[in-house]
Amino acid sequence: MFSSVAHLARANPFNAPHLQLVQDGLAGPRSSPDGPPGPPRRTRNLAAAAVEEYSCEYGSMKFYALCGFGGVLSCGLHTAVVPLDLVKCRMQVDPNKYKGIFNGFSITLKEDGVRGLAKGWAPTFIGYSLQGLCKFGFYEVFKVLYSNMLGEENAYLWRTSLYLAASASAEFFADIALAPMEAAKVRIQTQPGYANTLRDAAPKMYQEEGLKAFYKGVAPLWMRQIPYTMMKFACFERTVEALYKFVVPKPRSECSKPEQLVVTFVAGYIAGVFCAIVSHPADSVVSVLNKEKGSSASQVLRRLGFRGVWKGLFARIIMIGTLTALQWFIYDSVKVYFRLPRPPPPEMPESLKKKLGYTQ
Repeated sequence: MFSSVAHLARANPFNAPHLQLVQDGLAGPRSSPDGPPGPPRRTRNLAAAAVEEYSCEYGSMKFYALCGFGGVLSCGLHTAVVPLDLVKCRMQVDPNKYKGIFNGFSITLKEDGVRGLAKGWAPTFIGYSLQGLCKFGFYEVFKVLYSNMLGEENAYLWRTSLYLAASASAEFFADIALAPMEAAKVRIQTQPGYANTLRDAAPKMYQEEGLKAFYKGVAPLWMRQIPYTMMKFACFERTVEALYKFVVPKPRSECSKPEQLVVTFVAGYIAGVFCAIVSHPADSVVSVLNKEKGSSASQVLRRLGFRGVWKGLFARIIMIGTLTALQWFIYDSVKVYFRLPRPPPPEMPESLKKKLGYTQ
């Protein structure tokens, strides 16, 4: 499969240009044996440097593997906001006790101390690292596959739909990897006295409900994470495109790597705010569902009502907005560090320009 994907990637409209050194074409003036030496061959040196710009080919196995590694690093970052996530979950499952962010922190500190704020860090780290591996790695795979199924012109015209489809497909598999750890995390964080560590929680959950305990929340997790990820990727991609078109005063190719990463961070934060809003109702259902035994998603949804599913939204916007911005920044930084192809925002293919009469 991956060999065919790599082959298709070469024709991908989102592909970065492959810079090749033409042996003599870029060498500049050459000194002949019978004549005076020519000027220094700096052009060839620059071309040689350009050839080394990328460490692998777009769509290769190495490319996908390193993208997955970037996803592990970026999504594993979720562990850093465990205290905020803990308070947010408690506000969702027990709004009468935890009435707000600051009140939630205050009660948690009084009851559990500072160490209590770190409850659930292990399943958070493991679960979101696995999710990041699948989310970012498979997104790149599906983006290549779907763009080549559409063809160059349609991939450009329908690029937003392409981003949505590729990210939804990737998240489907990412949530299967995340679900067991998410279930354990919520039990640890929202049921006082149930378990303090993953080693305690996992066997206890299995003993009580079997494998169902780990996967009963996967459907509402899809409800939460697939819209979230669709917004995360599509909004990010189109925001980057808009920033370079309307805000950044020079083309992306003329921006330094740090400048490009600033654009990445800003676009990531904007995407994160929308992500938090579209996925919050399902997040509330997941939190309550994983706490309670024998409840279904529809039962929890009816009991919470419209106002109940929006509890904790402000905390989630702060958490997800910051997280999404940092995730994209880290992911793009990994690509820069490993010298991976980083395609610029897609441009209209020449064939389409001719069809639309933009060029002769």
